[in-house]
Amino acid sequence: MNSMTHKGYTARVELDERDNLFVGRILGLRNIISFHGETVAELKAELKSAVDDYLAECEEHGRKPEKPASGKLLPRALLDIHTP
Repeated sequence: MNSMTHKGYTARVELDERDNLFVGRILGLRNIISFHGETVAELKAELKSAVDDYLAECEEHGRKPEKPASGKLLPRALLDIHTP
């Protein structure tokens, strides 16, 4: 998987051969945030714009922006298991 990151938000990037575009989607959010570009430089600029727009929209509406999922699984054991 090819990925890019901006302000802690990671996006998966793929090539859409049919339209000859790079297409990205920010991972780990319930909201679907996607962007595209014809060049790597354009794609980077569009990722920055997409994240910045998302954060600005959240601030404008008084919502706390979602933090991207870390991808780490932290299992927790029940206390009964650890006590004799």
